[in-house]
Amino acid sequence: MFSVLKCNPMDSIRISAEKALRPGTTVTEKGVYFSLFSRNAKKVYLDLYTSADDAAPYKTIELAPETNRMGDLWQVFVEGLKPGALYLYRVDGPFAPSKGHRFDKNQSLFDPRAKAFTEGSVFKYMLPGKDKYMEKFPKCVVIDDEDYDWEDDKQLAIPLQKSIIYEMHVKGFTASPTSQVEHPGTYRGLIEKIPYLQSLGISAVELLPVMEFDEYENTNVNPRTGARMKNYWGYSTIGFFAPKCSYSSDRTPGGCVREFKDMVKALHNAGIEVLLDVVFNHTAEGNENGISLNFRGIDNKIFYHLVHDHKEYYMNYSGCGNAVNANHPVVQDFIIDCLHYWVLEMHVDGFRFDLASELTRDEKGFPSDIAPLTKRISEDSILRNTKIIAEPWDCGGAYQIGNFPGGRWCEWNDHYRDGIRRFIRGDEHTSNEAATRIAGSNDLYSMSGRGPIHSINFIDAHDGFTLNDLVTYNKKHNDDNGEESRDGSDNNLSYNYGYEGPTINPKIEKLRLMQIKNFFTTLMISQGVPMFVAGDEVRRTQGGNNNPYCQDNETSWFNWEDVTNNAKMLDFVQNLITFRNQHAVFHRRNFFGGAATSQFNEPPDISWFNYDGTVPDWKKMNRYLAFRLGGKAAGLPSDDNDFFVAMNMDIHDITITIPKPSSGRKWYRTIDTSIENRTSILLGGDEETLNSQEHYVVLANSILVLISK
Repeated sequence: MFSVLKCNPMDSIRISAEKALRPGTTVTEKGVYFSLFSRNAKKVYLDLYTSADDAAPYKTIELAPETNRMGDLWQVFVEGLKPGALYLYRVDGPFAPSKGHRFDKNQSLFDPRAKAFTEGSVFKYMLPGKDKYMEKFPKCVVIDDEDYDWEDDKQLAIPLQKSIIYEMHVKGFTASPTSQVEHPGTYRGLIEKIPYLQSLGISAVELLPVMEFDEYENTNVNPRTGARMKNYWGYSTIGFFAPKCSYSSDRTPGGCVREFKDMVKALHNAGIEVLLDVVFNHTAEGNENGISLNFRGIDNKIFYHLVHDHKEYYMNYSGCGNAVNANHPVVQDFIIDCLHYWVLEMHVDGFRFDLASELTRDEKGFPSDIAPLTKRISEDSILRNTKIIAEPWDCGGAYQIGNFPGGRWCEWNDHYRDGIRRFIRGDEHTSNEAATRIAGSNDLYSMSGRGPIHSINFIDAHDGFTLNDLVTYNKKHNDDNGEESRDGSDNNLSYNYGYEGPTINPKIEKLRLMQIKNFFTTLMISQGVPMFVAGDEVRRTQGGNNNPYCQDNETSWFNWEDVTNNAKMLDFVQNLITFRNQHAVFHRRNFFGGAATSQFNEPPDISWFNYDGTVPDWKKMNRYLAFRLGGKAAGLPSDDNDFFVAMNMDIHDITITIPKPSSGRKWYRTIDTSIENRTSILLGGDEETLNSQEHYVVLANSILVLISK
């Protein structure tokens, strides 16, 4: 039975208790289905709004358990409603925190499956004594998923071994006036810079969180300027199905969805995959003193890990106040549905899971090696061809590097990060560790049946020093974060080479430049999947801030003047990426076999050397590492050249003995990081024939790469 509701003088709609097609909203020719999960609610209210600035709904639809509830789904069909309609929920039920319930029928809530939000902020306008701020409260937007022409776009499915990941912030990439784009700080602004990404040669962008969040959640103040800090990074989700509205140049309701799709399609046309940094381990609702935004007010007991004997408190494995209960089938289905949506409707190519170990914790909070969610993600038929990357730890101490449960997961490899930082810095007796990491971290991944391609190799990431700052500062400089520099890691494994901060001293500057080249070279010749941060290739600096999560300003933004100012470094990195892409020996799918892979008159896939050409005594190796890669050894899809790599991280030059090339070939220099000009790297037939095929002087703090042909 239908009833007519007068929405405004120009409109009328009809409602019914018809069964929804799926949770969330579903658009049909006749209207919109709404469906919301809540097991413990007593009643649900759907509030409809005319505009984003409305302080009150134009109509409230009451969903009664007798007519609108089917199992745990509360459903209603609103005939005549169109895409672009605005809505929120309110949910009535018991407020009994000690039993895990935090219902409040007066609290407006976001649909957890909303596909777009309007502009606004919850946290910015929550002032003491001010109860009503609904005119600034973001509204959920009804989206028609069919209203977009993808043309022939599809996932690129670039093999892992051929992947090079570029971690970037959508807004920060073009927010600076130096970007000179028409739409700075937006998805469209990123589109304008795709030619730069193409010229760089990367295969994928990994976007810091783009699911809707409220940047005004942060209430800290910059002690120097008095300005309120923001949550710039966005690791505090409020809308898991919705692209961030403020990153869109199109601010009409739902415009962010179209613009995000435009960005993905344009990147795919350029041969670049889109990976999303996703945050399922916690939400923006915080701890017991937080605010209800969605899950807490919809069914708190279902969605969160609560303290067993004191359900008014939240387990905090995330370090952000709460932890999502990924053990519950409803929560698992929600996360899987969310991933499906971003793959099927938004065409993304993969995901990096923030603090992913939290998702493996069982009902008692212990990390499980049979975690159902991570296994489901790994085996899911829709996600089968996507890249799935775990940050294999959480803030509760669950550290699962090398054994993240679930099958085909890749992992951020912090062993690689720390081992290479120590070695390049010149720490004593780190050669063995560096060799293990460069060879693909067999010690971490072979036991689980995975290969070097499951190691995401990185020197730096968003949370820490930039690559430039790693060689410029001995300690963090986080004074502007408003936390008295208590935030951020103190274990940076950095070195300033004689002066803290920028300098005009030519000796220090020369050494810093060489070390940056050493880091990049090591990253690109290592087995595994390389990842680096946007701007590293042009020496982007954060002024020594190693935790700029709250710096939505020039501290974090890409300075496009660096592209010109550091053109030589950019040229080096571009050529280095080309070099890696051209040679299969640097991106194997399988681990090295060593001597067993040698063939007649051909060297094995890898062999190691001391500086004098002898087999190294690993107990005595110090600040030096050398190896030869056999281009015709087993395990490659096709024959490649042989390569010899010598890495001298000592403060003294070393005259090394070069192994004899294969019969009929000679050694040519392709990389020497000690050379300051553009001949530091030579490609495409321009490689330099060695005058001596037996010896080479490898200068202090430099890397040599020879090619045999």
